[in-house]
Amino acid sequence: MWLFLAIMLVFAACTGKRQTAQDEAIADSTGRGDTVVADTLEELIADAPMPKAADELFDDFIFNFAASKKVQLARIHFPLKVLKGDEREVVQRSAWTVDHFFMQQGYYTLIFDNEKQMELGKDTAVNHVVIEKIYLDKKFIKQYVFERENGLWMMQQVRLSDIEDSPNASFLNFYHSFATDSLYQVESLNNTVDFVGPDPDDDFAQMEGVITKDTWPAFAPELPSGMIYNVVYGQEQDHSNQKIFVIRGIANGFEVELTFRLSDGRWRLVKMIT
Repeated sequence: MWLFLAIMLVFAACTGKRQTAQDEAIADSTGRGDTVVADTLEELIADAPMPKAADELFDDFIFNFAASKKVQLARIHFPLKVLKGDEREVVQRSAWTVDHFFMQQGYYTLIFDNEKQMELGKDTAVNHVVIEKIYLDKKFIKQYVFERENGLWMMQQVRLSDIEDSPNASFLNFYHSFATDSLYQVESLNNTVDFVGPDPDDDFAQMEGVITKDTWPAFAPELPSGMIYNVVYGQEQDHSNQKIFVIRGIANGFEVELTFRLSDGRWRLVKMIT
């Protein structure tokens, strides 16, 4: 556990320029995604074994996995299968390029259908997880499939698919426009958006209210738009008429939760929690 805390302290101490989601997509596709933060983390844990407790929760495991090339080489089934439809390729151990995932940008995103699914990240019984890199501009998804074998998390394969093949396709296409077009964003607000956030007069309390289209600019969060992540903790994904989109900071306590609902063929933002 001390190792996990040390990683978090490194992130808390880093105040340099944050890489945008679009920059991350470019870095990922060219294999030049290593940053100073990621290198520092790898140096920190290069000679330390992964704590056994890290395999209890996938969230603890993935921070160790994303930070260390040594861990990745030990926890990937090589040759790694890469599947795209009926096409199959393999990546040999010698050709693997370390992937630091969302650790380069200091935050990650999640998509849930309901609040119950949001608790799965804390469930030690979860044995199957898929990390999705969703390239909104390029309209494709790269999935990293993990299974827990004999108590150890292992990456089994990588799958490539078009966004249109995803159960979240309708929402993802909507979200891309919502995040990149300010006029469309306002048009996609419910008449009133329920709001829950910190009380400026009490550090230990929250305030509730509503946001209207006129006041939205004062509350609108900065949204990633080029490439986003999703972590599927084994839950069944379907064409739900509700999506909870979460932006979660790494080690800084930052979190924004946006709830969207599909009504009459149109997605609308109905609630925001900060």
